Amino acid sequence: MKKVLILGAGLSTNILIDYLLKNAVEYDWNITVADISEETAISKVNGHERGTAKIFDINDDTESWRTIADHDIVISMLPASMHHLVAKKCIDLRKPMLTASYASDDIKALDEQAKKAGIPIYMELGLDPGIDHMSAMNVINRIKSEGGELTSFYSFTGGLVAPEYDNNPWNYKFTWNPRNVVMAGNGVSQFILNGRYKYIPYHRLFDRVLTRKILQYGDFEVYANRDSLKYRAIYDLKDIPSMYRGTIRRPGFSKAWNVFVRLGITEDSYTIENSENMTYRQFLNSFLRYEPNVPAEIKLQEYCQNASDPVVMEKLKWLGLFDDRKVGLKNATPAQILQKILVEKWSMDPDDKDMIVMQHEFKYKFNGIEKMIVSSMAVIGEDQTKTAMAITVGLPLAIATKNLLLGEFKHVGIQLPIEKDMYEPILKELETFGITFEENEYLVG
Repeated sequence: MKKVLILGAGLSTNILIDYLLKNAVEYDWNITVADISEETAISKVNGHERGTAKIFDINDDTESWRTIADHDIVISMLPASMHHLVAKKCIDLRKPMLTASYASDDIKALDEQAKKAGIPIYMELGLDPGIDHMSAMNVINRIKSEGGELTSFYSFTGGLVAPEYDNNPWNYKFTWNPRNVVMAGNGVSQFILNGRYKYIPYHRLFDRVLTRKILQYGDFEVYANRDSLKYRAIYDLKDIPSMYRGTIRRPGFSKAWNVFVRLGITEDSYTIENSENMTYRQFLNSFLRYEPNVPAEIKLQEYCQNASDPVVMEKLKWLGLFDDRKVGLKNATPAQILQKILVEKWSMDPDDKDMIVMQHEFKYKFNGIEKMIVSSMAVIGEDQTKTAMAITVGLPLAIATKNLLLGEFKHVGIQLPIEKDMYEPILKELETFGITFEENEYLVG
């Protein structure tokens, strides 16, 4: 019997756990779900004959070592900052590890140790990163094998509310970690366009958006991700003239979000004194000039040009930004207060469904002719448990785990799903779950 250990039982683990439990009887596996909350772990196992639930704390060295040692494979769904702690223990105990998270510098530094231990550490096996890598490499390698030369690669992903449940002025609801949304884009975004390096500072990021129509779902806008340049090496496109990765939102989102950026209320580096007794209106006013006889609505429009747009102002008023309700958060940062405002309004309703949208755009030359392939995917969630986000994060990780358990994957060291022997079987099985890409090819010019 093979024993699989899943560390962490958050929202994104539902589909992962269900898949492995459904396959456990056929393949003679036992699945242990371990979480800081035993109650949460028990609920995820849901009484399955091949499932076990237990309390787990990675900072409890003795017990975490004992737990990892007692299993054959470890899947880490803990917060990203904890993966390297799990990876070190897995290397020492010679236990393969898989996760959906980015390969951080801390993880990459463990490559040689993992190779010496003879085990793989599989990273970036979720949606983005994950399915984006696999689907992109599938097309990139096909173009190369046919003699094409890649000249441009654009890639976009977005987690949104499904169209029939899109019923607020922002055309957006939280389908993932709210804090990640509030902090998105902080820093400098960088990409390359026709051989020219481009850098967008955070305070101008939401001024510079692309527009796209994707599948049958209508219009979207895209803002640049932080670092598109690193993907040249990952995808073996070191000399490509254009490389851009971005995040998808509905039109108008960025113009309104830019008001928050210009105000400075996405800042998370300091706390606001007496924030618990401050009203939302006072919070807003604290970032505007002192003119007690001028309404905050007027001052905001003078300070941020975007706010003078009636559509943007409607979005801001709908959030309650001008309300006299108390914030109620003690010693909060501006970003934390903004997050509280947004969670009150952007949370999914019980019957809502989410949607994942992904699009790749490849330009290449073949026999002197420039062509373009557009590869697009959309997944709609089933309900608040089987969300599109949980499906697209959990399934590729689960499928990779199955292939590893069955001896199909034989890698060692730090691995991303960019090699054909990994991405082909995962993509093929994802198709059976309706996760497919629609491809269209065009002549450029």
